Amino acid sequence: MEEKSIKHLEFIQNIIERMNKNSFQIKGWTITIVSALLMLYANSNNAVYIIVAIMPTILFWSLDAYYLQQERKFRGLYNDIIDNKRDIGLFKMSIQNYKKGKYSYWKILFSKTVCFLYICIIVCLIVISSIIKFSY
Repeated sequence: MEEKSIKHLEFIQNIIERMNKNSFQIKGWTITIVSALLMLYANSNNAVYIIVAIMPTILFWSLDAYYLQQERKFRGLYNDIIDNKRDIGLFKMSIQNYKKGKYSYWKILFSKTVCFLYICIIVCLIVISSIIKFSY
């Protein structure tokens, strides 16, 4: 492989790493914000904080799926360059050809890797809220 082709692959790999890092940070922010809202509930005994925690969880879930989608698209581009499946020009980074199948936003949103964490958080928040509501 030429030196320019290797540099092209390095650029794509850097983007993949950045998308992965963003996804990881979003998961951290989700846990942090939900924990902060649960702490606010603990200090005020106002169950609204628990319900409000569901909104950022859904927002971060959608953002996480977006970054994972972008990462998968760039992985597809990376693999196509290595396998010479498409005539991709040097230093071209268009991911427009990666829209369907495993690159679909909705498929990624409800994939096991993304869905499990966020559904668990939402279910836990609903259960906690229900227990609090029916215990008074």
